[in-house]
Amino acid sequence: MEKLALHWKIMIGMVLGIIFGLVMTSVSGGGNFVHDWIEPMGKIFVKMLKLIAVPLILASLIKGISDLKDISKFKTMGLRTIVIYILTTVIAITIGLALVNTIKPGNGITQETVDTLKIKYSNSDKATTIISNAKAQRESGPLQFLIDMVPDNAVYAMSNNKLMLQVIFFSIFLGICMLLVSEKKAKPLKKFFDSLNEVILKMVDLIMLTAPYAVFALLATVIVSADDPDILLALLRYGGVVVLGLILMIIFYLTLITIYTKKSPLWFLKQISPAQLLAFSTSSSAATLPVTMERVEEHIGVDKEVASFVLPVGATINMDGTSLYQGVAAVFIMQVLWPEGLVFSNQLIIILTALLASIGSAAVPGAGMVMLVIVLEAIGFPSNLLPIALALIFAIDRPLDMCRTTVNVTGDATVSMIVAKSLGKLRNPNVKEWDDHYLKS
Repeated sequence: MEKLALHWKIMIGMVLGIIFGLVMTSVSGGGNFVHDWIEPMGKIFVKMLKLIAVPLILASLIKGISDLKDISKFKTMGLRTIVIYILTTVIAITIGLALVNTIKPGNGITQETVDTLKIKYSNSDKATTIISNAKAQRESGPLQFLIDMVPDNAVYAMSNNKLMLQVIFFSIFLGICMLLVSEKKAKPLKKFFDSLNEVILKMVDLIMLTAPYAVFALLATVIVSADDPDILLALLRYGGVVVLGLILMIIFYLTLITIYTKKSPLWFLKQISPAQLLAFSTSSSAATLPVTMERVEEHIGVDKEVASFVLPVGATINMDGTSLYQGVAAVFIMQVLWPEGLVFSNQLIIILTALLASIGSAAVPGAGMVMLVIVLEAIGFPSNLLPIALALIFAIDRPLDMCRTTVNVTGDATVSMIVAKSLGKLRNPNVKEWDDHYLKS
């Protein structure tokens, strides 16, 4: 097992986790056994990744910016990053809308299925919470996301992974100010963050040693927690459209990498696959961020000053997979519940609203559902049908969340390569193993 590459170990863990979960669903008390004795291993792993996310962003971003020597370079990098992220998000939504309007998955949903879903989900606390959260976000001012970006307490911002944008803002501000003081004054602080960054990356290496066992636990938990198989089959056509769109999006990324960076798409997938597999298992871009940064810097060769800015920003505002899902889900819901809303102007509104909703959306499981409610309300979807609309996609949302998070992470890595290439910051990889400096007795 030691000679196997990490991505193969993780894939073996995933397959065994799925098989184990399926076996446990057919055993009396199997689900409780998984929740009591297996699920905690996955939860601990995710918590450890989240534990180091903020210090890694803080250390790597401050070091990366302070190494630039010239503020104008940061301006160029930031502008290119934001523009590329916006373009890829628009393309993702457009792909989703094109597929859902062509395949029309909503036409295959019977009224009986709608009634079953309505009874099971529409009065749930989850639906009420999602609608309430979406309403609060929609009623905030147009510049609320800028207000939310600026922390009034940096220490508090660092204590909450949901406030990632505030940590990024503080890190960028501190890094720029380090450029504006004399090099002699900034040197001790730079050395501190450089050292902290190296230590945190070593923590990533150590945590990843447990990844195959963690994804086993995570996937087994997903399987035993799955909804009614009959409902899943009824929604299979809708789920297939989403997955097809996500596959097309990954093909688009690989095409960009091949044409612009001249790198092999298979090589790219091999290097980033551990991050992709973790994104699939955890459904969280934020939890996967430390691994994504480690893979992009060490295994792909993107300079730290680029990766440390592009990837944290991407984990917060770049949600191509989630935005594609918004387009498919919104039109699917209209096909089933509100066919009169299927007009061209509403689809343009979906593109714009899904793009804006993705900015600042929490990089955690389930955030896409809140974004979807915002998109539906923007096109005038009847409010009394919102609980039923959510009920339509609740049953299959978790597996689709896993798939779209994988695309989100792949998009972040792709954009970091493109930005690095445009700035001449794409170098040969320098892989560091967990035991490089370990002294064996």
